[in-house]
Amino acid sequence: MTDVTRLLHAAAEGDPAAARDLLPLVYDELRKLAAARMAAESPGHTLQATALVHEAYLRLVSAGDPAGRDDPHWNGRGHFFAAAAEAMRRILVESARAKGRSKRGGELKRVSLDIADAAAGPEPDEILQIDEAISQLAVHDPVAAKLVSLRYFAGLTVEEAAAAAGVPRSTAYEHWVYAKAWVHRAVRGAR
Repeated sequence: MTDVTRLLHAAAEGDPAAARDLLPLVYDELRKLAAARMAAESPGHTLQATALVHEAYLRLVSAGDPAGRDDPHWNGRGHFFAAAAEAMRRILVESARAKGRSKRGGELKRVSLDIADAAAGPEPDEILQIDEAISQLAVHDPVAAKLVSLRYFAGLTVEEAAAAAGVPRSTAYEHWVYAKAWVHRAVRGAR
């Protein structure tokens, strides 16, 4: 068992020292996840990558439902980083919803799930549409939904998302092609 895995288990059991000791070991990787995600946000976004890392980390190691689950036990490093990506997704969606409350209407724009295309910066409405589409996809295909979430909201490559989701690369590629088309169709239908 690695130090990270050991500390993850101890933090999940409520050990505050483990949570404190864990942060330096995972911070760089969390920062890379957040930086990749924030690079895809529109310029002038009020949330910074560092704040995203800290908020996601607090949600993950805090007692009780850290990432939308009732049981915060980690099955290792990949599981933790997948949960971190999901926490970042939730934070960005909450931020988009807050912005959306103050800004309604306007023309909808084309939504792209390609990481390279996302660098143009999605609007809050686009984030919410994609989040809703991923939630709908999760009902039919949870693995595909997780891969889209890891790719779009955490900026992971297909290979990295496959490792985080615990699926073979070839399976991840098959799910990615299907999920990308499914989410595009769902978003187009929402317009």
